[in-house]
Amino acid sequence: MGANEATAVPGAPSRAENDLVIGWWVRTKYALVRAFLWGWARCFSLKGLYLFGQFFGTCEYLVNHKRRRRFRQRLAVIYGDALTPGLVRRATRRHFMRIRCDKLFYLIFDKLPREKILNRVRFFGQDVLDEALKRGHGAYVALSHHGSHHVAGLLMALMGYRVAGVRDRNEGPLRKYVQEKYAETFPEFRAIRVFFADSFPRDLYRCFEEGYILGSAPDIEHERGPHLKTAPVEIFGQKREFLTGPLRIALRCGAPILQGFVVSRRNFYFRLIVQGPLVDPDAAHDDPGTLAAALQTYATNVESHVRAFPCHISKT
Repeated sequence: MGANEATAVPGAPSRAENDLVIGWWVRTKYALVRAFLWGWARCFSLKGLYLFGQFFGTCEYLVNHKRRRRFRQRLAVIYGDALTPGLVRRATRRHFMRIRCDKLFYLIFDKLPREKILNRVRFFGQDVLDEALKRGHGAYVALSHHGSHHVAGLLMALMGYRVAGVRDRNEGPLRKYVQEKYAETFPEFRAIRVFFADSFPRDLYRCFEEGYILGSAPDIEHERGPHLKTAPVEIFGQKREFLTGPLRIALRCGAPILQGFVVSRRNFYFRLIVQGPLVDPDAAHDDPGTLAAALQTYATNVESHVRAFPCHISKT
């Protein structure tokens, strides 16, 4: 078996499939952008690249009226009557800058020395995660679609944790291209197990049996198909349906259920935050009451996090 076959990520497309999906021109464009950004970082340091991202993000903020309007609509849902014009201006501008800076860092992440990456991570709640893993059934970490949660798995893997993730099949070409570059650079990334949301659940059971940290984001915006089970929660004064599949499997396997956030800070520093457990792992069972309580606690924590970091709203 060749090296690429041995380290293939479950559910991930092969290099040949990526070439067909991405296309040679798009691949070339991304390579040129990466070369420019890396050259800029070499000349002006990562702080200089961050300032470039802030400038670029501010320009986008000034010209992209439609996205500004959509972001304000999201803020109105989150803050209600407490929303002020000053809050709108600050949060919106920071949102544009945060998105742009995260994308720049994401594009050159694999070119940085491992030590430099890990020195930019502050881990809050690591003791909570380590204590959960001592139980021997792995752990489920419920993420959310706020902030750059896609970098959490790689950061955790570089810190020595065994990581798996569940994601939607629809991935943009940029994400596919960069993931391919990560796989070429980091053995830890090649060891991450990635499953599609509509995969057979037996692989998720196996992850918990083998002590993996499994992450997924239950807070979907739109229905992903009738075969994926959901449960109602109340968040920001609205009724929403959140995915329950990985959470139910965690309950059946006795895996502690935690919650995680990624916060982007200035100059490409990141906070990894782990909270929980959302339910008592000694008394948890896969029943409607336990499931509803865990999801509602999750939704309440998302509310608090987004109000504290409104610039991390991702879907606009």
